[in-house]
Amino acid sequence: MNATYWSLSAIVAVAAVTFLLGYVGSRKANTTPDFLVARRAIPATRNAAAISGEYLSAASFLGVAGLVLKDGVDALWYPVGFTAGYLALLLFVAAPLRRSGAYTLPDFAEARLGSANVRHFSTFFVVCIGVLYLVPQLQSAGLTLTTITGLPAWFGGMIVTAIVVVNVLGGGMRAITLVQAFQYWGKLFAIAAPTFVLFVVFLASPDRGTQPISDDGVVKFPKAESVTIAEQVVKVRVDEPLTLKVRGQIDGRDADGPVFWGRGVYELSPGTTMEFTAGSPVPVIEGSPTSNYDWTRPQTGGVSELIRTYSLIFATFLGTMGLPHVLVRFYTNPDGKAARRTALHVLYLLGLFYIFPTVLGVLSRLYLPQLLVNGKTDAAVLMLPETMLPNLGGQIVGAIVAAGAFAAFLSTSSGLVVSVAGVVSTDIMPGKVRDFRWATVFTGLVAIGLALLLPRSDASLTVAMSFALAASTFCPLLVLGIWWRGLTWVGAVCGLVVGGGLVISAQVVSVVSSYTGRWAPAFITQPALITVPVAFITMIVVSKATRRRVPADVSQILLRLHAPDPLGFIRDRDIARFGTAEEKARLAEDKRRGAGSTR
Repeated sequence: MNATYWSLSAIVAVAAVTFLLGYVGSRKANTTPDFLVARRAIPATRNAAAISGEYLSAASFLGVAGLVLKDGVDALWYPVGFTAGYLALLLFVAAPLRRSGAYTLPDFAEARLGSANVRHFSTFFVVCIGVLYLVPQLQSAGLTLTTITGLPAWFGGMIVTAIVVVNVLGGGMRAITLVQAFQYWGKLFAIAAPTFVLFVVFLASPDRGTQPISDDGVVKFPKAESVTIAEQVVKVRVDEPLTLKVRGQIDGRDADGPVFWGRGVYELSPGTTMEFTAGSPVPVIEGSPTSNYDWTRPQTGGVSELIRTYSLIFATFLGTMGLPHVLVRFYTNPDGKAARRTALHVLYLLGLFYIFPTVLGVLSRLYLPQLLVNGKTDAAVLMLPETMLPNLGGQIVGAIVAAGAFAAFLSTSSGLVVSVAGVVSTDIMPGKVRDFRWATVFTGLVAIGLALLLPRSDASLTVAMSFALAASTFCPLLVLGIWWRGLTWVGAVCGLVVGGGLVISAQVVSVVSSYTGRWAPAFITQPALITVPVAFITMIVVSKATRRRVPADVSQILLRLHAPDPLGFIRDRDIARFGTAEEKARLAEDKRRGAGSTR
């Protein structure tokens, strides 16, 4: 049996288990609250595993190792930011958000500010963030299947979309909770076990990758390699002269034979193939460190790199508390205390996971330098097992990694589809179960269409743009809405439009730049350093200018958000809209009692 057979078998097994768990979870799902918030009955530990399973996307499973391979210690801000964002969520948002009784992020905005207008704008940005986050999951699924089997990239995205849509159609949030909780532990095993095995292989190897990381010189090929540029134009930097064979186009000119490259930057057209001899210096994709000296030291890229790093910190640390597919999971907890405990457990689970892709990224620097030429660094985790273990053991380890990667695509995509479909079905459509299912199909079709049309970039970079959009829109809305009584719906809408508009504009420019030579500056590719403060300032200034529009019942709303759970101020808004007659009567009685106790 070859490597393809083992990997495909593992992927099929993951898909089968996903269907089975989805079926088990959806058997009792028959009402709108089941599909939206799983009846708000998910305990903290299971919800934490489900959130972690959902959150550990392609950017985490494949992208972090790829960025460490390419950018070195500067890339460590990604796992740090992805994890630390839950600390902010724990401190400022988790419990009050659950106590609000909302069932979607736009529903919270309307409940807090008393305006349907802010709900409509929130709906738009939930869809934007969800789709922007979903696209790299589907593209990475295509990359995984292509790397393993050679099948076209669109096939992997189509498979993931089909599995996710079918599962979500069956039971919404109730169906995917068990799937995501199981897949966290599956992904942890699929990244941890290969890391231990490959690290032992590295320690037992006599040459240990032929060129130690402690060697401050440029990276060199340990053996002869042939590298082909795929779909997009790639610019590479050469810091040490070399001779190679090229068949294709360099700087727009045809080449077919030996070529000498001196120090400088060279543009390689799609389809260009290069042949390097053992010991040749590795041309590195422009913008990444060419030497191990720069790779092992932070901030060697000057002011531009510093701006990019601080923007990344803003985006990841603050963006987590604005991601709709993460926030919707806190609505499934029974109360605010359980929501806070969930966020605390997530910190532990994520911190444990992110140790392993970092180690794999370092090993990839030693064994897979060819990925620095064509920019396919996201494939490092998939290729490393068979490169280090070119035997049956490597095939089995590679199959485990492939299964974990596929689980990452499925769990994250499931959460994104549920969050977007939930918002579309309740804010644009009447909110019936049938509407949720139609919205699910629509979300899947839009996402796979964009995944096929847009150019593929590093998964972590694309996801970081989603974080920037969340940090520039819903982070200010939630922080100010929960902790400042002066926020008005006019200020909130203006902040959403300004912050979100700036990020979307930056994303458009970044896409154009990716087609035309990657010329966009750091504050465009990572705009959060500018857009987050602008969004906060806009909301505050406009709210102060429209202070007469502060809701009359703001004191009661803030009391409900911050009062301890045993006082019984929680009013679940999904029951008021979608509940049975008996549930609505019980909610009305509780509301009358609560009103009496506050007099």
